[in-house]
Amino acid sequence: MEEIHRNSSLLPGVKLGYHEFDYCGRYPWALKAAMSIVRGHSHSCSSSQTATLSLLLVGLVGRQLGLKVGLQGVDTVTCSLWGPSSNQSLFQDGDVIFGGLFNLHYQTPAIDHNFTQLLHFKPCTGLEYAPLQYMYAMVFALEEINDNPNLLPGLKLGYHMFDCCGQPLWASQAALSLAGGESSSCDHPLPLIIGAASSITSEILSRILGPLSVPLLSYLSSCPCLSDRVQFPNFFRTIPSDIYQARAIAQLAIRFNWTWIGAVVENNSYGHTAIKIFQEETQGAGVCLEFIETLSLENILNDAKRAALTLQASTAKVILVFTWYTNVRELFLELAKINVTDRQFVASEAWSTSSDLLQHPVTRKVASGVLGVAIRSSTIPGFENYLKSLNPFHRPSDGFLREFWEVEFGCSPDKSLQKASLSACSGTESLERVQNVFTDVSQLRVSYNVYLAVYAAAQALHSLLSCPADNSSTCSSPKHIKPTELLQHLNKVNFTTPQGEEFYFQDGDIPAKYDLVNWQNTPEGTLQLILVGHVVGFDIHLNESAIQWSTGSSQVPTSVCSENCRPGTRKSNRKGEPVCCFDCIPCAEGEISNKTGSLYCDQCPLEYWSNANRTACVPRQLDFLSFNETLGITLTTAAVSGVIMTTAVFVVFLCYSRTPVVRANNSELSFLLLLSLKLCFLCSLVFIGRPSVWSCRFQQAAFGISFVLCVSCLQVKTIVVLAAFRSARPGAEALIKWFGLGQQRGSVCLLTCVQIIICAVWLSLSPPVPKQDLGFHGSKVTLECSMTSVVGFSLILGYIALLACTCLILAFLARKLPDNFNEAKLITFSMLIFCAVWVAFVPAYVSSPGKYTVTVEVFAILASSYGLLFCIFVPKCFIILLRPGKNTKKHLMSR
Repeated sequence: MEEIHRNSSLLPGVKLGYHEFDYCGRYPWALKAAMSIVRGHSHSCSSSQTATLSLLLVGLVGRQLGLKVGLQGVDTVTCSLWGPSSNQSLFQDGDVIFGGLFNLHYQTPAIDHNFTQLLHFKPCTGLEYAPLQYMYAMVFALEEINDNPNLLPGLKLGYHMFDCCGQPLWASQAALSLAGGESSSCDHPLPLIIGAASSITSEILSRILGPLSVPLLSYLSSCPCLSDRVQFPNFFRTIPSDIYQARAIAQLAIRFNWTWIGAVVENNSYGHTAIKIFQEETQGAGVCLEFIETLSLENILNDAKRAALTLQASTAKVILVFTWYTNVRELFLELAKINVTDRQFVASEAWSTSSDLLQHPVTRKVASGVLGVAIRSSTIPGFENYLKSLNPFHRPSDGFLREFWEVEFGCSPDKSLQKASLSACSGTESLERVQNVFTDVSQLRVSYNVYLAVYAAAQALHSLLSCPADNSSTCSSPKHIKPTELLQHLNKVNFTTPQGEEFYFQDGDIPAKYDLVNWQNTPEGTLQLILVGHVVGFDIHLNESAIQWSTGSSQVPTSVCSENCRPGTRKSNRKGEPVCCFDCIPCAEGEISNKTGSLYCDQCPLEYWSNANRTACVPRQLDFLSFNETLGITLTTAAVSGVIMTTAVFVVFLCYSRTPVVRANNSELSFLLLLSLKLCFLCSLVFIGRPSVWSCRFQQAAFGISFVLCVSCLQVKTIVVLAAFRSARPGAEALIKWFGLGQQRGSVCLLTCVQIIICAVWLSLSPPVPKQDLGFHGSKVTLECSMTSVVGFSLILGYIALLACTCLILAFLARKLPDNFNEAKLITFSMLIFCAVWVAFVPAYVSSPGKYTVTVEVFAILASSYGLLFCIFVPKCFIILLRPGKNTKKHLMSR
């Protein structure tokens, strides 16, 4: 400072003073020090003190925003507001003044980074009609409250609104100016501020105003980060957090089964937070993002071109877009250049209701059928008439309205400020027939948010100033409103709006309410915004039949990487690809999937099996060896043929019963053997057909007794042959006497009775029963005779095996007897076949599944029966019928 004083060329005639504080490195202390200087030294509004305060402001806010400024020559310094100059604000005095921050212009003056320009703001240019409507919504609400005898009676609300031009620095300076009491006369501190229009600005303002407990009510800041009451205890908003719109869009994707989606997001917290929440909400629902492209305003042309090429190469048909409408416009222009017109766009509230996009000719080509989430709309009674009644001749101090008049009508309403390029207005100009964004009140969204913010502030102020009937000493004075007290009442505010809507804050946020809108083609070839649903909290109410999709029809577009798996198949993820990309694998036998998109196939219960399409479990068909099937017919034919052949042999033997061949070795045993063989063939038929209680019991008994009878006859025959030839030796004549006819009959009966006893005991204690075999997996369940006791069946087979082995050994010993016709040879061959068949039977029986177990047993019965029939009786029939000359006793006894 002293060096500057000694410099005659810098600030000549001006003495710079200073007031310094130690804030111990704590930002809130620094702000408190700044406000202490404001409130303690602003009574005279001296130029030197104002300059000091301006320097302090630049130091604090500039550091917050990373702005570097330098002090150069300052010609004159006046007592001005910290922020935009007076022509960038709108003021109306009152008992209590509400501050307002709006972005009314979009073109800011160039900054040459010198301090002079910070003190002497050049006006912004490029007036925007929509924010201008927001500002007058605040003015209308305040005037409406002032006319309401039930709300803040006897108190007049004023306002001081600033145009921040979208610059956080300007908004910060304006906010500090309002909070510091320079709204009108240096001693009118504002109890609250309504703004700002962006989340970044609101975050900065909330941190700056937080130590002072000045409430900040935003109408358009939707960042979820601002819901943190620890960091932003003084922040409130009348727009829902972006969390809810991202959740709503996620629910739409799940509802319409869009599993393969592309995303284009703003390269800041707005876009990144939204897509993160979307991914969290769709996790586990099979929704995948094919790509995420980012757009930045600073590099929008290159970013839009890159994103357009990504969309062109992608297979996703549904594209989520979380970015500003200006960036969307550039994206659509690039898509139109490469003729990408078949995408279904899902819009965030930042551009879903943009009139600029709806009216743009490229939009109709690229983005018809857009489905979007929009800030909920409502009506404000009387607001349309109020807007159309505005006239700068009635509001000469309103610089914003004057500028709007100049832009809209091309004339200047104020001759003293008339521009050279404009003529003077005649005074007959009116907004009654003007149709533009400013006068359009058909869907009030942000304007209604501003309206709600004003009413919420007024209700909180009304609650603060209301005096309890029993204690008037607790009343607050409008001139001594403490922001901390107003903050407490804002947290508890709960009222019904003039539209009949209940309003309250939940930790600074309001309950989520959105509109669902659809861009539809009109007969005139334009696009119009149609309301198709609502979002309330986590619930979506949607009229799907009213939606016109990008295809021009009401058919919901599909956007999948892989078509959903049909019933009867399951998903199989492709290696190295997202879970939304998969192959459909048919369910295995016995498994089903009865819905689309199944991850797994369900196993059918044991009594059921999958149908041919693998979509349902059906009862398994009973399967048994039936007379109607080919196998059953074949076995039946073989059994019946065996019976016929055995009968034929029996008839031959009966006709030639007196011939030597028949009479040799006890013809009675031969007839008994033929009878037992017939029984063996017949018992095989018992195994065919549906098993029942009695058939199961009769099967094994008939089989066991028939074969024991057969083998007993052969064994006795063999013994008789051996005894006959042994008795021919000297000293053995008495041997044959022990094997007479009676002994032979008795032996057969005795051996057979043993088997009968075994069968009787087995069937009485633990008989076989019909049972379904569920162990074999197939469409059929085998109905079989289950062996409840394996011991009984083993004894039957073991006894037959014992007799057969004994008979084989005896026959083998008698095979070389000297007679020309030696029946022992025939018995040997027949028993070899018999034993071979039944030895092979055991492993085949154990390993055969289902009804083939019965088939194996029937085949063994028939094979062994045919073996006995052919080996023993065919040679005899051959001699009887074809070689009768050999059917003589002499020939048979010859050696």
